[in-house]
Amino acid sequence: MSDTTKHVYFFGAGKSEGSASMRELLGGKGVNLADMAELGLPVPPGFTITTEACAKYYELGRTKLFDTIRGEVESALKTLEESTGKTFGKGPNPLLVSVRSGAAASMPGMMDTVLNLGLNDETAEALLKLTGNEHFVKDSQRRFIQMYGNVVLGVDHAEFEHELDKV
Repeated sequence: MSDTTKHVYFFGAGKSEGSASMRELLGGKGVNLADMAELGLPVPPGFTITTEACAKYYELGRTKLFDTIRGEVESALKTLEESTGKTFGKGPNPLLVSVRSGAAASMPGMMDTVLNLGLNDETAEALLKLTGNEHFVKDSQRRFIQMYGNVVLGVDHAEFEHELDKV
């Protein structure tokens, strides 16, 4: 499948590939982050996957969609690593990513978020060495597992709370 449409827009470090005129394409959060980065405000660098790419998910399915945007996502992730001096999913200075949904207009149910993507056994150990704070690292792991389980796998949030109460 050949698709030359741009699906991923980087922002941060005082520059942005997006602009205020791209609200329909980047969604409300994406266009606001792009604008703030362009203005030089201290926005953590990141990237936005377009609303068009999200719409294609329903047309193509997960595998074909990711095949379509894989190169752009990998390139944006590399730029993110370079701009932060961190590495995603490995290394002594791990990069953790937050994934947030968004749309051109605010809609109910659009608050789905997964924090701490990139957290695994290796990066948790690195965070422990960096912070010396085991509670912070364990809580970060808990939040990642809960959010991923709820948002991605559809596990009811109450199920996690029930298990935590047992502990």
